[in-house]
Amino acid sequence: MIRKYSTTLHGHRTSFSLEPAFHDMLKDIADGRALPLAALIREIDDTRAVDDNLSSALRLYVLEWLKERVAGSPVS
Repeated sequence: MIRKYSTTLHGHRTSFSLEPAFHDMLKDIADGRALPLAALIREIDDTRAVDDNLSSALRLYVLEWLKERVAGSPVS
């Protein structure tokens, strides 16, 4: 089931929709990097293409993070 989440990016409220498993992974990644979840989401938002959807960018970030872990390459 997809859930809606809200955050503030650069002073503006925005929402995104994710499955709880993706949201949980983002929290785990943020914790592992000693970042607040909002900071990680802002970082992902800042690096996505203008045409890309934030929810999709968040899912793709988690996917890439997991792929790099499986390959043995650490992600900063």
